[in-house]
This record gives sequence, structure tokens and C-alpha cells, in this order.
Amino acid sequence: SHSVWMPKIKKIRIEYERAVVFRLGRILSKKARGPGLILVLPCTDMFVKVDLRTVTCNIPPQEILTKDAVTTQVDGVVYYRIHSAVSAIANITDVHSATFLLAQTTLRNVLGTQSLAQLLAGREEIAHSIQAILDSATEQWGIKVARVEIKDVRIPVAMQRAMAAKAEAAREAKAKVVAADGEMNASKALKQASMVLAESPAGLQLRYLQTLTTLAAENNSTIVFPLPINILESLGQKNKGG
Repeated sequence: SHSVWMPKIKKIRIEYERAVVFRLGRILSKKARGPGLILVLPCTDMFVKVDLRTVTCNIPPQEILTKDAVTTQVDGVVYYRIHSAVSAIANITDVHSATFLLAQTTLRNVLGTQSLAQLLAGREEIAHSIQAILDSATEQWGIKVARVEIKDVRIPVAMQRAMAAKAEAAREAKAKVVAADGEMNASKALKQASMVLAESPAGLQLRYLQTLTTLAAENNSTIVFPLPINILESLGQKNKGG
């Protein structure tokens, strides 16, 4: 008997590449071959090269109507890689195009369920939600979604002005409340001080002198000396009697 010798073609795959080998139209192994040297029969075998490096998928600005009927434009980026080369080749025609389109659709669907305030305040939580949905949907394609980021949220200029006016009004209202609280606390302190001074007329005079000392130290040309109201009333009564 004579053995039949069939020439083999040697192919070298680098570290981040794998080769899915087909023999007579069937996948030769459930696991892709490589890296390193692989052998391919020239007449019966064919192979498809698969890159396992992380792919950056930029999602262009998507026009989205939020839950509270605000039109926004949102763009993002998805980082994914192929973890099963056989699934990426055998289960779908173009894995990268499919992942890109699915990322766009998922972004619009998820953001459409959020209000504008939730979208602006909860980007990280929304990105994690989109990542989980994409990772689950692309598992059968051999894709592992590593990260999703929402890059920018654009809102109409009129809405920006309205939000700025609302924030300014809220700050002014808060400032007025703080000022009112300060006035109330000051009035309580003045009331307590007046009660203490009323019990000691000498203390009131000392307070006058202390005030004059403070005013004189500031190099003022005019000094206003306060007089008790009861003195003015007594003078008025004397004038009427005279």
C-alpha cells in the first residue's frame, strides 16, 4: 500500500489573532486556532482570521425624546471585544456592524425612558444599564462588552436658558430664606440684650460710651450720639408745661 502525501500550508497567527478553520465547509474545531503556527490543507481547508483586540465603537449623536418631552442629542462610545471567534464567524454575518447598530438602538431605547434630570444626573447608572443590555444581547455573537460611556448631552439653547433662570431663582429664594433666618436670630438677640440693659441704666450708658469709642477709632468727622427716647419725651412734656 502507498500513503498519499498532501501538501500543507503553514500560517502564522500573531498573539491577538485567531483562525477559524473550515474543512469541507464544516468548522474544524469548536475552538479557534492560534496564536502561533497553524496548518491548513490547500484543497479542503479555508480559514477566517479574527482579531481579538478591544474595538472602540463611536455612537454618533442620536436625537432622543426624553420621558418629559425634551428633545436632546446624545452621543457615546462602546468598548467591546470578541471572546469567541467561532461564534463571531458562525452565528452572524458582520459582527462589528451588528454591534454598532444594536448599540445605537439600545442607546435610544434606554434614554427614551429617562427624564432630562435623570439623564443629566445619572449618566453612570444609565451607561451601566446599556452595557448590561448590550452584553446580554451580543453573548451569542461571541462579544463581550467591556464599557459604555455617554460622552455628551446636548439640549436646545432655549431649554438651557430656562434651566439657568430656574437655578438662579432657586438660589435667590434660598438666599432670602437665609437672610430672613438671620434677621429673626438677630431680633431675638437684640430683644435679650435690651432686656438686660433695661435692668441696668448704667450699663446702657457704658454701651453708649463704647459705641462712641468705636466710632472715634474709625476717624469719622461726624459722630452721631444716640439719646434715649424717654429723655426726649420728658423734654417735650416740660415745653408743653412751660
